[in-house]
Amino acid sequence: MKSKTFNITITLFALLFSTTSSAEWNGAKWNEANKWNSGGEEQDKALLLKPDIENGRKVWETCSACHLQEAWGTKNGEYPQLAGQHSTVLIKQLADIRALNRDNPTMYQFSLPETIGGVQAIADVVAYIQRIPMTPDHGIGPRKDPENLEKGKELYEENCIMCHGEHGEGDAKKFYPRIGGQHYKYIMRQFDWIRLGKRRNANEEMHEQIKRFTRNEEINVINYVSRLKVNPKLLAPSVFWHNDL
Repeated sequence: MKSKTFNITITLFALLFSTTSSAEWNGAKWNEANKWNSGGEEQDKALLLKPDIENGRKVWETCSACHLQEAWGTKNGEYPQLAGQHSTVLIKQLADIRALNRDNPTMYQFSLPETIGGVQAIADVVAYIQRIPMTPDHGIGPRKDPENLEKGKELYEENCIMCHGEHGEGDAKKFYPRIGGQHYKYIMRQFDWIRLGKRRNANEEMHEQIKRFTRNEEINVINYVSRLKVNPKLLAPSVFWHNDL
C-alpha cells in the first residue's frame, strides 16, 4: 500500500498537468491519429505477454491516485471505473495514450515507461485490475421517467446494442468496451467527444453512427445505459468493500 502522502503528491501533479490546453496537446507534439484499432507495437506485445500480478500491484499504486484503490473512478465522471473492463480494452487504451493516439495529457505523464515501466508493465497492471470487482453504486443519469427511459432504450437498441450488447457488456475480442456499470458523466463526455470527432482513437463506425444525435437524444441514450443491470458476479459485495488484493 502506498502512503497518503504519495497519493496526494501524484494527485497534485495530475491537477497541474490537467491545466494544459487541448490546443497545446493537439499540436505537432501528437502523432497523426491511427485508424480504429490498427494496433501497434506495445498493444500487440502486451496482449501476448504473461502478466506478473505482483508487479501489476506495484504499478497500480501510481494509477490509484486518480482511479482510486478500488479502480472505481469517480461519479463526477472525471475518472472512469476501470474495474470490470475487458483486458483488451484497457491494454488498447493505455497503449494508445502512450503512443499519443489518444489525447489525455493528464494520464500521459503517468503512463510513460519511465514512470510505470515498459510494455510488460501494461500487461501486469491490466491483469491486476482484472482481479478487482466493480462498484455496486456507479453514477447514473438524471432521467428516471418512463417516457425518456423508453426513448433511451429505443436509441440504444437501434444504434448501440450490436456492438455493446444487451446489457452493455461489450466484446473483449473486438475491443468493444463494457459500458454497463460505467459512470454516467464519464460516458456522456466520451460519447460527446466521439460524436464531435474529438476522441481520435475512437471507432470510426461509432462516430458515423452517432454524429447526428441531438443533445437530448445523447442524454436519453446514456441515461438508459447508466441504468443497465450489471451481472452481480462482477460487483463488489458492498460500497464499503476495500481493495486488499
